[in-house]
Amino acid sequence: MTGPDVLPYADETESLRQQLLQAQRLSSVGALASSVAHEFNNILTTVINYAKLGLRGASEPGQKQAFEKILKGSNRAALIVSGMLGFARNNSTRREQTDIVQLIEDVLVLTEKDLSKHRIQVDKRYHSKPVIPVVAGQIEQILINLIINARQAMSGGGRLRIDVRDNAEAGMAEIRIADTGVGIPAEHLRMIFEPFYTTKDPDENGHGGTGLGLSVCRQIIEQHHGRIRVESIVGKGSTFTLKLPLTPPDE
Repeated sequence: MTGPDVLPYADETESLRQQLLQAQRLSSVGALASSVAHEFNNILTTVINYAKLGLRGASEPGQKQAFEKILKGSNRAALIVSGMLGFARNNSTRREQTDIVQLIEDVLVLTEKDLSKHRIQVDKRYHSKPVIPVVAGQIEQILINLIINARQAMSGGGRLRIDVRDNAEAGMAEIRIADTGVGIPAEHLRMIFEPFYTTKDPDENGHGGTGLGLSVCRQIIEQHHGRIRVESIVGKGSTFTLKLPLTPPDE
């Protein structure tokens, strides 16, 4: 076997090794972040309780306003930390009845700062509020991936639209995530769910996409007996549609 014949296999093996190392690093970071978030949550509880106590005893308008701002900011921080803890702990593979709209709201709390920083306007349209049997942590992973991908496609700002509805006739809950970004060329659409395929150019640090995000999304959806599809127009944006069964597959 010649050198050139061996190189592609060696390159792929090295790529897989790097992906494994990265996954191990992320796992360690996730465990540490969960521990830090838990401790931070305890501190926030103290701040919130004292802010409430101060608010009850405030006699001057300025004092009352100050305590209200402390309480509002602390509650917001607690909500973010709660979302982080939920995401970190939700590593079960058991399906449970899950409020999809609430799951989306939790994800938006986690991504709100990033979306706001990049001037992304979020348009939510909840036509219904399906409660369906899913592995919540896995669906949350998909939603975060699609929302971050949408943000990256709108480098100059734009609009992110999220639609949720029941399709009782098809027995499916439908989630649509649409952006007004650069779009995906037609010749790339059939490849974007393939492992290691990416349309993302390297950033200023030379880091591009791994090509694993959408592949993992498809695997998770298929394990849930659902479907994922994409529509896109170059220069106008992309729409990803998730379809998940309203009832367990064995019913």
